[in-house]
Amino acid sequence: MVDLNELIHQPVRLRIMAALVTLEGDLELEFTYLRDLLDVTDGNLGAHLRKLEEAGYVELVKTFVARKPHTYIAITAFGRNAFEKHVSALEAITSGEESRAN
Repeated sequence: MVDLNELIHQPVRLRIMAALVTLEGDLELEFTYLRDLLDVTDGNLGAHLRKLEEAGYVELVKTFVARKPHTYIAITAFGRNAFEKHVSALEAITSGEESRAN
C-alpha cells in the first residue's frame, strides 16, 4: 500500500506545494501573490504555511520593501522531495498500480 503524506494531502497545502514546486532554483513567491492565486485569506494561508514550515517543507523570508513588510515563500529540497513522493503515491493509486500490487 502506498503512503500518502497526510500533511501535504490537505487541499490548501497540496496547492501551496504544487505552486512552489514549479519554481526553478531558489525562486520564491510573495505571500500576497500566493494568497490571491489560491483564493484564501491571510490567516488561512498563514496557518497552512506555518505547518509546512514546521515540517521543513518551506522557508519563509520576511523583509521590508519601502518600509512595508513582505513575506516570501520558497520550497526546500526536503519539501520538494516530500511533494514528489506524494505525487508518486497519488499516481500509483490513480493508475491502479496499488491494487495490482496487492
